[in-house]
Amino acid sequence: MIMDTIVAISTPIGEGAIGIIRLSGPESFRVIDQIFKPYVVADRKNREMVFGHIVNGDQVLDEVMTVKMKAPNTYTREDVVEINCHGGIIPMREILALTLKHGARMAERGEFTQRAFLSGRIDLTQAESVMDLISAKTKKGFDLAFNQLEGYLSKKIRLLRDKLLNLMAHIEVSIDYPEEDIEEITYHEIEDRLIEIECEIDILLKNSTNGKIIRDGLKTVIVGKPNVGKSSLMNALLKDSKAIVTEIAGTTRDLIEEFMNIGGIPIKLIDTAGIRDTEDIVEKIGVERSKTMFNEADLTIFMLNASEPLSEEDLTIMEMVKERHAIVLINKTDLDSKIDERLIHEHLHDKRIIRTSMEREIGIVEVEKAIQEMVMNNEVSTDQNEIVSNTRHISLLENAFKNVKDAKSAVINRMPYDFVEVDIKDAILYLGQITGESVEGDLLNNIFSNFCLGK
Repeated sequence: MIMDTIVAISTPIGEGAIGIIRLSGPESFRVIDQIFKPYVVADRKNREMVFGHIVNGDQVLDEVMTVKMKAPNTYTREDVVEINCHGGIIPMREILALTLKHGARMAERGEFTQRAFLSGRIDLTQAESVMDLISAKTKKGFDLAFNQLEGYLSKKIRLLRDKLLNLMAHIEVSIDYPEEDIEEITYHEIEDRLIEIECEIDILLKNSTNGKIIRDGLKTVIVGKPNVGKSSLMNALLKDSKAIVTEIAGTTRDLIEEFMNIGGIPIKLIDTAGIRDTEDIVEKIGVERSKTMFNEADLTIFMLNASEPLSEEDLTIMEMVKERHAIVLINKTDLDSKIDERLIHEHLHDKRIIRTSMEREIGIVEVEKAIQEMVMNNEVSTDQNEIVSNTRHISLLENAFKNVKDAKSAVINRMPYDFVEVDIKDAILYLGQITGESVEGDLLNNIFSNFCLGK
């Protein structure tokens, strides 16, 4: 398939020492030869950085370094050119416009990586890991993405898919050639092989919770009634004044989200509006958003005011927290205590309960340790090369897992091989969609549209 030549700025727009403009496609070398004038004219070697000027006719636009990379040993397996110019907005845009004038086309989001996938240089899991590398918030997240870029997850998915393909081939022979002198695969053999595959997928799915936390961050929501110290806690954990703190109840009316790092784990910390009944329209919207975020959170920090008796709002939230992964903070312990701590321990006996004072910075370290322990107790680690972190991959694995279980159930119930084959085919299809071996064009376009320009 012949493709046109694309171009994009590959470094962030803004002021910087160097900006990079990348071309890829059959006309890349022709375009650069028309706009680049080297200081020393000589035979140019592949991958040699050459110093000179970008020119528009007789006008010099910028002093640059350029490099030509010949196909197929490039990121896209096409001819590629990179122009290293000054990193300001003006020179990069001027040079970009000049390449477009000479026949290149502006690249779509993720089009360079999409071409790498379409050329067979990388599969879809590796392509998606490129954006995870760029957006990694911690070293663990980077390591996980790099492992996937190296193809560790792809190898595991392909191995599972090959096992299912091999099993289906044996079943189809038994269906299509029952009278031939071919050893028929037995129900017992099919069941054993399906159990093995089911267990392997189950391990991947169990690791996926940790993988998603490493990739996207542990979504941690701070809840409680108004004026219990939620915003103060957020500021204390972030060590910055991100949330407005006043004595007026209901100051926080919308969600405030910030990332922090605890023990190498990214934490997406969310300060919410105080949960209570209110007639204020704006505050009411904030309360509803708080409840929605509460239901989506991986971890809840529930705050109570030690200087007040338990209220109806406290008891309502307490019931909500019971079935959640939660840490309970009894705050404002520097004031006279009026809260019934016995009742709290009785209702939330399986939760970590910490006494704090945001005013005197008491208990902050204990809260950080509690968050870290809750994560580490789930054995979050990137030592395993087969950890799944991408939401799309997890969903497809869940579908494949269900199909394998359904196929196993059909075998146990001694249903005709045709019924077993249908579920195995579906499982193969879902696994192929993870690596891109059975994926449609619309899905590809949707995946790569989430990439940044120039990648």
